[in-house]
Amino acid sequence: MKLIRFGEAGRETPGVLLEDGTRVDASGFGADYDERFFAGDGLKELGSWIAGHSSAPRVGAGVRLGPPVCRPSKIVCIGLNYHDHAAETKAESPKEPVIFFKASSSLVGPNDALVMPRNATKVDWEVELALVIGKRASYVDKADALAHVAGYALHNDYSERGFQLERGGQWVKGKSADTFAPLGPFLATPDELANVGSLGMWLNVNGESRQKSSTSNMIFDVSTLVSYVSQFMTLLPGDVISTGTPAGVGLGMNPPVYLQAGDIVELGIEGLGESKQIVTAYSGR
Repeated sequence: MKLIRFGEAGRETPGVLLEDGTRVDASGFGADYDERFFAGDGLKELGSWIAGHSSAPRVGAGVRLGPPVCRPSKIVCIGLNYHDHAAETKAESPKEPVIFFKASSSLVGPNDALVMPRNATKVDWEVELALVIGKRASYVDKADALAHVAGYALHNDYSERGFQLERGGQWVKGKSADTFAPLGPFLATPDELANVGSLGMWLNVNGESRQKSSTSNMIFDVSTLVSYVSQFMTLLPGDVISTGTPAGVGLGMNPPVYLQAGDIVELGIEGLGESKQIVTAYSGR
C-alpha cells in the first residue's frame, strides 16, 4: 500500500494512493497514521477496509499532501552514510553510524515551501531515503530489523550549515527549523519496493542536477541502521529514521553553493515518488 495524508496543514486526513494514481479518502477508516495505528494491526486493517470500500470518496489531484505520517515521537537521522558524501565533506567514512536528530516540528508535506530560518545564510539540500518504524524496537538484532519497518518515504533533510557546523554543539541546531523535513508524497509499505538496497535517487536545484546516486552506495544498510539505533534508544511505531545522503550537497561544492529565496528544489527516489519545494525567505519577527 501507499499511504497519504492530505488537506490543510496540521489538520490532515488519512488516505491511500492506489496503483492507478487515484487518491482515496480513508477518513472513514477512523484512524490517523500515528503510533497507535502502526503499533496495532493498522496496516492490515486498512488494507481490508480499502478492499471493502471501493466507493470511498476520491481526493482531487490539486489537494495538498501532508507528511504521510502523523507527527512521530522522533526523527532520527544518520550522517555521513555514503562514502562519496563523507569524502566531499572531507570527513572519514564512519566506523559506526553517526546519529543526530531533527525536531518533529520540522516535518511538513512534500511540496510545502521551504522557509529559510531567521539569519540563515547557508541552507543546503539532502535527498534521503527515510523509513518508518512499524513495531516497537529495542535491542533488535540485525536479522530481525526489517520486521520492525512499516514502510519507506522520500525525505529532504534540509540543513543550515552555519547553524550546524559553526555554532558549536549538536548538529540538531542546523537541522530542525520549521519546514526542514518535507516527507513524502507517500509512505510505501515494503512490498511496494523490489529492493530497498538499490533504489535510484536524485535531486535538482533550479533544473540543474545536484545529486544522482543509489541507495546501494550506503555505508550502513537499513537493517544495520534499525538494529544499531535500537541499541541506544527505543524506537516507537511511527518514528522516522532518515538514512543519509549521497554526494552533491551545496556544502561540498567548490566554492560552496547554498539556497536562495526563489530557488526550486526537486527530488525523487525510485518507487517513492517525487517532491518539490520552493525556497522562501523568513518573514516573521
